[in-house]
Order: sequence, then structure tokens, then C-alpha cells
Amino acid sequence: MTAPHPSLARATPPEPAGPGRRRGLAALAGVASAGLALGAGELVAGVLNASASPILSVGSFVIDLTPGFLKSAVVGAFGTGDKPFLIVVLLVVVLGLGAVAGLLQARRPPLGAIGVCVVGLVAILAAVTRTGASPLDATPSLVAAAVGVLTLTRLERRTETRDRRAFLVSAAVTAAVGVTAGAVARSIGSGARSTQQAIARVTLPTPAATVAPPLAADSFDLPGLTPLVTANDAFYRIDIALSPPAIDPASWRLEVTGEVEHPFSLSYAELSKLPMHESPTTLMCVSNPVGGDLNGTAVWLGTAVRDLLTRAVPRPGADMVLSSGADGFSASTPLSVLQDPARDSLLAVGMNGAALPQLHGFPVRMVVPGLYGYVSATKWLTKLEVTRFDRAAAYWTDRGYSAQAPIKLSSRIDRPVNGARAGMVTVAGVAWAQHTGIARVQLQIDGGPWTDCRLAGDWSVDVWRQWRYTWAAPKGSHTLRVRATDANGLVQTAKEQGEIPDGATGLHTVQVTIT
Repeated sequence: MTAPHPSLARATPPEPAGPGRRRGLAALAGVASAGLALGAGELVAGVLNASASPILSVGSFVIDLTPGFLKSAVVGAFGTGDKPFLIVVLLVVVLGLGAVAGLLQARRPPLGAIGVCVVGLVAILAAVTRTGASPLDATPSLVAAAVGVLTLTRLERRTETRDRRAFLVSAAVTAAVGVTAGAVARSIGSGARSTQQAIARVTLPTPAATVAPPLAADSFDLPGLTPLVTANDAFYRIDIALSPPAIDPASWRLEVTGEVEHPFSLSYAELSKLPMHESPTTLMCVSNPVGGDLNGTAVWLGTAVRDLLTRAVPRPGADMVLSSGADGFSASTPLSVLQDPARDSLLAVGMNGAALPQLHGFPVRMVVPGLYGYVSATKWLTKLEVTRFDRAAAYWTDRGYSAQAPIKLSSRIDRPVNGARAGMVTVAGVAWAQHTGIARVQLQIDGGPWTDCRLAGDWSVDVWRQWRYTWAAPKGSHTLRVRATDANGLVQTAKEQGEIPDGATGLHTVQVTIT
């Protein structure tokens, strides 16, 4: 029998894909189509408005729908990495939906294409319902949906061909183009770039009053101990904005309105001409667990909120100021707190000697000593509405948190770490009782008696206070617990409570192994 000529053997078409392989190719077509669609949407958003990107729009929509307990769990698990986590989850979900769309398109066309349109419609609705959105913000999601449908239809047809290698190359190129488009979009985001340029041009007002720097006695120079002042790039960030608002200070305005006799508005230039002063304040997130690090101290530069309220003249019966930010967040702050002459509540424009970073509220944010951030520390501030607690609710109040939330007396152990050598070991940390002050910190070792610790100087009643204790540590595993007492004699409670509804309580307890 004569063997076939080699050229004829090469020309023989490959066997058609079986049902299982065909399903795999269809799912891959859907994933590649979703990747290209996302890249196209991000690219259009990068040109028009970065915050209108499909992923960020849907992500913000998800955050708005997130109940308080789930938000607290995510922040507790991921801390300041909660937003990257959400973005990764959304990307996985979108690619998974792409795979499903590919399977549907292969089995029952045009169901896959219809599914892509439905997802695109959700993204469009999420984009146009954001705070400050315009109809043009629908464009990135609309383009993404169109690209997704066209690409899915084209790739799905290719799964029927006998040349699987050509299909795989086409799918890989499609996905690569999508990834490249997304990367380009991130690099050309005009909003972020222009905001950074605006920040670089800001000249901070000269403060009418500056804060005296901390004395040497106000801080212990110990490795591993939380510094008295937190650097801007190390300051914690917890908010609802997946992408920080890009605000041009030249067009920014603050409205002071509501139940007032004289409503008014201010431009950034007008606000900058008001009397400014420095104020060191420790801020705290309500999602901070016992012993957590969702807190930080900065020297803020700003103007007193009470002066603006005096100008507006609140009407009798008003008891709350609802502050709103450009990201859609709002906070309910007691009017009496903001009017208190003994409390340094600010509209801040500066942080540690520099203009506010974009991540921390540029151009203007609120800083209120003694209250958790969700009821006071509104970033990207645009509005102060004088109202009443029985008439208005803030963003997290509707999600299970208390309308009012003074910061709880608490303390934390920062050091030692596991593996410390036996002998004289320094245990140290910080304690806080904002707007009251810390009078005493005590340490308990292995369930023994409570022993007083040495306190650093008290730089400000609104700033955390460092403490230390020298311990003759033997080898082995040990349990350390800390508690604080405030200037009014209140002892930190050992009762354990979660972050909801108004902040966690309990005593920070750590296990350390001494070698």
C-alpha cells in the first residue's frame, strides 16, 4: 500500500472539536471578549472621566449596597487593602460572567450577547447615578458593552472552525489588547494627573497660629513603636471612593446651607483667605478593631468650622450638621460639637505642612477631634447642611451604624514581637482618649496584677499618647494585656464589642514568645 504524500497529509484538516472542548473554547471566547470590553471601557474613561470607568462605577455601586456588617468584615480582614480587594473580586466576577456569556452564545445564541448587554446596562446605570455624574459618564460602559457583544459574536463563530490554533491565537490577542488598553487607560487618566498638578501649584495659607512641635519627652524613640505623627504616605485611608475624586480647586465650592438664617457658599480662594491655624489631631476609623491600626495623627491646617456656622446663624432646633463629599459620602456631626470653642473642629486644607493629598480629601476635608471618622471626617468636602438628627441620616447611619459616635477610650501594644530575647524587654504602644486625654496606662502579664507603665509627655489632648514598660522577660510564651484610664478617671472596659454600631471595645491582648 502506497503511503500518502507528505504534503497531502499536512493539508488534511484537523478533527472538529468535541462537545467538551467546544464548551471550553466558548468559555475562553467569553473571557477574552470580557477582557477586551473592560479595556475599551477603561480607555474611554481615561480620556473622558476616570471615575466613570465601568469597574469603578460598578464597584462604587456595590459599596453603596454593602451592609454595615459586611463592610466591617472586609475592612477588618483587609484593612486599607479593602479597595484593591474589591476591584480584584469585580474583575474575577466580570471574567466569570464573560465565560458564562460565551457558553450561552455557543449553545443558544444570542443569549450570550444579550447577557453582555444586561451587564453593560448595569454598569451604565451605576455610572450615571454616581454623585456628580453626567450623562456623558455612560459612554465608557456603553462602549464596553458594544465591544463585548461584537467581540463575543466574532470569537464564538471561530470556535466552530477546525483550526483551533488560529482561534487560540485570536483569543490571546484579544485578551492582550484588552489588558494593554486598560494599562494605557490608567496611565492617561486625565483627572488624576490634573489633580496632582493642581496640588503641586497650591501655596498653603500662612497660619495665624502654629502648633508648638512636640518636646523630646513627648515621644519615645523605640523601634516598632507607633510614631507620634504619622507621615502622609503612611496615613490610613478608609472611605467609599474606589477612585479618589479629581477636583479642580479653581471650580470647587462649599455650600453652607440648611436650617440657617444666612446660607452662603465659598470658593477655594475665599476659604484660603479665612484665618487658618494648625492643630494636631488623631483620627480614628470606626472599623478599627481592638489593637488595630486604622488610625493616625497629623498636624492639620485649616479654618474653624464654628466660625462658618456663626456666619450662617443656625436656627433654633437644629442639632446636626450633615457634611457631604464629592464621592457621595455624608457624615452626621452634632452641631454642639462643631460649635464648641474648646474643640478644634476644622475645614482642613493642609496636612503635615503640605497641601492635602488627593487620597486624603484634596482640596478640603473635615477634621473633628474625638469623633469616629464616619460621623466627622468627610473628605472632598462640598456641603455643610445644618439640620436635625430626626430629619436627616448620613451614609453609614442607614447601614446599621449609630448616628453619633464618640471615639472609645482604647490602647494598643506595638512591641515586643515574637522572638525577642529573654532579659530586659521593652513593651510599648499607644493609648487614646481624644479630647479627654490619657492619665494612666497599665500592663498585665500572664494574668498577673496590673502594673503602671511610663507615659510620654502629653503633646495634645487630641493626640494619642505613647507608653512603655520595662519587663524582665523569661523564656517561653506569654500573654500581655493593656488598659488605659482617661483624664476623667474612666477605665477602659474589658467588655468585648464589635465595630458596629459605634466602635469596638475590649482590651488588646497579644501572645509573645520570648527566646
